[in-house]
Order: sequence, then structure tokens, then C-alpha cells
Amino acid sequence: MANTSTRSSRINVRVNPEIKAQVEPILKAIGLSFSDVFNLTLRQIYLKKRFPLELSAVELTENGYTAQFEAELLAEADELYAAVANGTLKPYNSVEEMNMALDAEEDDDE
Repeated sequence: MANTSTRSSRINVRVNPEIKAQVEPILKAIGLSFSDVFNLTLRQIYLKKRFPLELSAVELTENGYTAQFEAELLAEADELYAAVANGTLKPYNSVEEMNMALDAEEDDDE
């Protein structure tokens, strides 16, 4: 009886030649072949019961965020900078400096 772990099926896959040329040296450096990558991908699909990569039609900014989330972050940053500029928020250079200031405020309140 043949050992099933050594049996294989052949699958022909069409690949963009530019992508193949770009990825091949990376895989070689890692020690993987295209067959290894394909088999690893199939194994992950089987184990996780889903495709192992996140697929999305949402475009991300150069920072890796959605445009809306990045806009919200920038708006929050602008608010914080404005609060520092108008003196309603004090910046600290370290956590230790902040703790010392908070301790001093507590001492003043007593």
C-alpha cells in the first residue's frame, strides 16, 4: 500500500510573471517553493475553515488606516495640540514627570 503522505496531485496555476519574478527570491531566502506556499495556504484554509489572508475592498491610507479613521485620529491630534497651545493641557516629557506633577497637585489640595 502506498504511503498517502508522499502522493500528490498536480495543479497548474497561471501567475503574473512580474509578481512571480519579484516573489521568487523572497521565497528562496525563506526556504520555500511556490508549491510549499500553495500547500501551506491550502492547509491553513483547511485548519481555519477560512481564507488565511484578510481580503478587503476598502482602500487604506499610506499609514494603514481607513480614510475615515485616519481623519478622526488627525482631528483628535489637532484638538490635543490646540489644548497644549492654549494652556488647557500640560504636556509632560515622561511618565515620571507627570506623576510628580500629579503628586504635587494632590499635596496642594490637602
